[in-house]
Amino acid sequence: MNHDHTMTNPLLTDAALPLFSRIEPEHIEPAITELLDEARAVVEQHLQATTQYTWENLVEPLENAEDRLNKAWSPVSHINSVVNSDELREAYNACLPKLSAYATEMGQNEQLFKAYQIIADSAEFATLDIAQKKIIGNALRDFKLSGVDLDSGKKQRYKDISQELSRLASNYEENLMDATNAWSKLIRAEQDLAGLPDSAMDQAKQTAESHNEDGWMITLHSPSYQAVMTYADDRALRREHYEAYATRASERGPQAGQWDNSLIMEQILALRYEKARLLGFNNYAELSLATKMANKPDDVMHFLEDLADRSWRHARKDLSELREFAKQHCGINDMQSWDIAYASEKMRQHAYQLSQEDVKAYFPITRVLPGLFAVVEKLYGLQISEIADFDSWHPDVRFFQIHDDAGGLRGQFYIDLYARPKKRGGAWMDDCVGRKKAGDAIQIPVAYLTCNFTPPTGDVPALLTHDDVITLFHEFGHGLHHLLTQVDHLGVSGINGVEWDAVELPSQFMENWCWEQEALALISGHYQTGEPLPDELFNKMLAAKNFQAGMVMVRQLEFSLFDFRIHKDYDPEKGARIYEILAQVRDQVAVIKPPEFNRFAHSFSHIFAGGYGAGYYSYKWAEVLSSDAFSLFEEKGIFDRETGKAFLTNILEQGGSQQAMDLFIKFRGRKPTIDALLRHTGIAA
Repeated sequence: MNHDHTMTNPLLTDAALPLFSRIEPEHIEPAITELLDEARAVVEQHLQATTQYTWENLVEPLENAEDRLNKAWSPVSHINSVVNSDELREAYNACLPKLSAYATEMGQNEQLFKAYQIIADSAEFATLDIAQKKIIGNALRDFKLSGVDLDSGKKQRYKDISQELSRLASNYEENLMDATNAWSKLIRAEQDLAGLPDSAMDQAKQTAESHNEDGWMITLHSPSYQAVMTYADDRALRREHYEAYATRASERGPQAGQWDNSLIMEQILALRYEKARLLGFNNYAELSLATKMANKPDDVMHFLEDLADRSWRHARKDLSELREFAKQHCGINDMQSWDIAYASEKMRQHAYQLSQEDVKAYFPITRVLPGLFAVVEKLYGLQISEIADFDSWHPDVRFFQIHDDAGGLRGQFYIDLYARPKKRGGAWMDDCVGRKKAGDAIQIPVAYLTCNFTPPTGDVPALLTHDDVITLFHEFGHGLHHLLTQVDHLGVSGINGVEWDAVELPSQFMENWCWEQEALALISGHYQTGEPLPDELFNKMLAAKNFQAGMVMVRQLEFSLFDFRIHKDYDPEKGARIYEILAQVRDQVAVIKPPEFNRFAHSFSHIFAGGYGAGYYSYKWAEVLSSDAFSLFEEKGIFDRETGKAFLTNILEQGGSQQAMDLFIKFRGRKPTIDALLRHTGIAA
């Protein structure tokens, strides 16, 4: 290895944390290439060295090589999402086929597969700990899912498909980002934005200024779009904004055809189907479930249709009440998609006298973040402290450490909270470093927490809506799952190796505390006076909590069923039939029919670019798990330390080292039931 080159490439140092300020696009491809070569060499060397394979002479060295690769790729992938540029994107995309090729090669390496099989069949296997056994078991399953048993022609085809899928997912995401960034509208006259709250007006002014324009600029970034859809009195403006948003990256709307994802989606579904068939599955939905809690596609369909059955009357009632309200109070006789958020907000204010703006004043980030830390301290005895001096990708980023009640360092995390250009929308947690034992030392896990809240303006701190607060708690729940793990082997520590439909359990579980008065006392306080959230406002929030719960539920079921069916019912003779199937699903469960030009699927990146393909249902499934888990706290007290400890030790610390269902039963004493979810959403019959 050429050492001067290692000195200069920040991705190849042994630094404990990524050297963000030094990473340049030209570092990326050489570092990833070198680490891939190194990992390949490690595999070869350890396969040749012996035929008596053990954990120590095979699995561990391989895990170490992959860990080095992950620790270089993770910051690259992260900055590609949060400080995107053309050069960075190009370097990132150049690595995707290489990583995909490596993953396929490993998965199809017959000698490696046999070596794992030898370990599984050996006398030593019985002496391995539960996590090691699970890693070997997962590996044997994954070899089969990577086509290790295929003949050479089919192996090559599998490899080509995997490469192509990773390229297409990246293109899909880029089209969406470019289309989102490309549209904006400059408003010269203040009255054209009548209805928008001051905070949204300030934001629009700030956006215009950053483009050297006078006036107010609205965009397709979530804070701006949500504000216009929810508050703008000008119906034509709402319609125009809605159309631009609902046609992003498609062949319709103001940017028709410029960043069109139509063909990409067709190709993705065709290739996923072909991949599933190569591996002996009937369709991609079956392949998707091979690594999830659910056993077969019918179980998922039954689960979703059962929930739809229990919710649709509720949803229809919600909609007819909204239509009636829109007629009487908003003068809207033919309510359209671009009227729904607007009329709903007016109705919410009318029914509960609850304004999101009033609520925001009590949730400055300066209270919410320390309050969140206080909640997990009460639940799990954790201490969270901020580190001022660290290397970062943007001035807004902050960095924290978590210590447990014995004073041990358990994890560290970065937090990047605000929306900005060149940053992917949405909110997510991603792992930066995974926990593993290295000799006598422990590699401490590190996570990224990313949100897109409205940034602070002037000297006013960022004010969060209650939905934002829920989002922050959600992502922090993922973070705790990754950071609090006590598993010593990388393959199943933290979120690694957790079944996909159980991954959302710890995140959705945390959301429950956002609705509890005892917790709200910790996370809220007026940004000017520090005055606690008034009881009156809290009671209104609680009353409004399940406002339109039926409509919200069927919308999520529409997404889940659509995702599952386009994968389960794919027919190569007929093509993807994306909007045909979406229409069928809407006939079945939706109460709102969007306009003909709506191109929802063209921006549904969760399933086309984000790992949720034939898995979007897992949000709903995890809600069942999290509602049921939380019901134990409702019985014992929401800060009951014993129950908190049980959740910590049975769920959060175990990572993917055991089956999610077994862990759930250990915590709850039984299998999950749907009742708590229906009760929490007010849908219980």
